[in-house]
Amino acid sequence: MTTAAQLPDQPVRNAADLLKAYLGLTKPRVIELLLVTTIPAMLLAVRGIPSPFLVLATLVGGTMAAGSANALNCVVDADIDQVMKRTRARPLVRRTVSNRHALIFGTALGAGSFLVLWAATNLLAGVLAVATILFYVFVYTMVLKRRTAQNIVWGGAAGCMPVVIGWAGVTGRVDWPALVMFGVVFFWTPPHTWSLAMKYKADYERAGVPMLPVVARPTAVSRQVVLFTWLMVLWTLLLAPATGWLYVAVAAIAGAWFLVLAHRLHTATKRGEPTKPMRLFHLSNTYLMIVFVALAVDSALSLPVLGWPW
Repeated sequence: MTTAAQLPDQPVRNAADLLKAYLGLTKPRVIELLLVTTIPAMLLAVRGIPSPFLVLATLVGGTMAAGSANALNCVVDADIDQVMKRTRARPLVRRTVSNRHALIFGTALGAGSFLVLWAATNLLAGVLAVATILFYVFVYTMVLKRRTAQNIVWGGAAGCMPVVIGWAGVTGRVDWPALVMFGVVFFWTPPHTWSLAMKYKADYERAGVPMLPVVARPTAVSRQVVLFTWLMVLWTLLLAPATGWLYVAVAAIAGAWFLVLAHRLHTATKRGEPTKPMRLFHLSNTYLMIVFVALAVDSALSLPVLGWPW
């Protein structure tokens, strides 16, 4: 059986290969999901359509910040990525990019994100972006990830920050709806990540990463998935005073859909039946997109508000 250590180095043949390798360091699929939450936060902040330039600048700065955090994460986690099947094709494992160059690249992206956000939006957005990068790299990646089964619960806070940065980018402050959106993503992260970890439990175990499915019984994991799903769904409804009927209706229906599958996973786990955690993982991406797209449409249309004094 081929292991990660036996994979041959992948030489860079041309500029396109090199560009692809550096792009891979930023984990584009992760960034896509973060951008899905940023735009709706900006629309809700103004209850309409903000300046296109402001939106573009915030997205560019936010993308650079996320890419910086992900690239630096790849540097710190290179040893883990080498022994996990899911990550063994990453650029640092295949040596298409050196650790030193990845470190420079990640640092430059982080500095660039601060400058873009500061110049095009405001200082608060730039500071929040830098704080997010530092938290993700030094708190989550270097401390929590390898030491506690609650790593993704608290470390996932970094992935919640795009909504706060987006809100700050158009208002210059952080109001309570931004914190509620932060909470939605915060409670969404454990079911999303633990369902993936249930599938790749052997990978995390081999790498010595104490993800919850590695250190806890399957029923304990599925019970936690249900608990955080309930918290997430209920938390989405806290935005009702700041939104209209469209968002509330979509959030309730999508939440009920998510809850049904989370409970099905838990029931199958308790019975010792075969489970499909990846179904919940993929659903979680769809769910987050649906909820935040509904938020964006609701905000853009400025539908009747239930109570927030805009």
